[in-house]
Amino acid sequence: MWAVIAPLLPERGSRRGRWRDHRQVINGILWKLRAGPPWRDLLECYGPWKTCHERLRRWTADGTWDRILAAAQVHDDGIPVQWTISLDSSIVRAHQHAAGARKAAGSTASAATPDAQDGEAIGRSRGGLSTKIHLAVDGRGRPLSILLTPGQAGDNPPQLLALLDAIRVNEPAPGRPRKRPEVLIADKGYAHDSTRRALRQRGIRHVIPERPDQVARRAAKGSAGGRPRAFDRVIYKKRNVVERCFNRLKRWRDLATRYAKRASLRFRLLQQDGR
Repeated sequence: MWAVIAPLLPERGSRRGRWRDHRQVINGILWKLRAGPPWRDLLECYGPWKTCHERLRRWTADGTWDRILAAAQVHDDGIPVQWTISLDSSIVRAHQHAAGARKAAGSTASAATPDAQDGEAIGRSRGGLSTKIHLAVDGRGRPLSILLTPGQAGDNPPQLLALLDAIRVNEPAPGRPRKRPEVLIADKGYAHDSTRRALRQRGIRHVIPERPDQVARRAAKGSAGGRPRAFDRVIYKKRNVVERCFNRLKRWRDLATRYAKRASLRFRLLQQDGR
């Protein structure tokens, strides 16, 4: 893995003095992600905590993590992306340390998280302050796109469409990045008519079960209600890959509970562990 990402990291540049090794810094960031301590409690073997935090912030701004993710999607085990896409969302509690980020004048959202509005993707749901992670994975459970929203946000458009628009896989063959899946699998939370209509307009085949109230409403109309929607149960069984990906992500304490004030930094931490 290091052989793949090392050429993508920025060079030292013109700074004087001792330059902390990139590999040591990345290991420090990953340890912090796994154990979940404050930055100031970073182990000494990983160098100064300010160095790790500053490099994480700088690489978030200059797009380094985006390049690493794009490379990892293509080189992961040498197996191409499987375009049976599964998507879902999950709630994570926001710790009290995640609140209170300074708001820049005229800035309501991060470029990395286009829907992270009203306070860095922190909202108030039934469980208190929370953030919702929207995730799309391929047929092997590899993350293709991630979106952060406040915890009270719904799953239907525009979140679903923004999640699909964020998929860009640079396959080894020449040409533009691929974005459109062969099949999209989602649960009943995405069964709204507006969602199906938007997917049909994009020419995306989807496997989404109907909710019981939708079935009852169609049956009450009799012949005017139309035929039942096509639903492939065999393909739908593959939706579990996105649930397993969430399980892997939440093994890391800094992802299972949100401590970061900035939505953009948490977004990049998710990308690091997801790859």
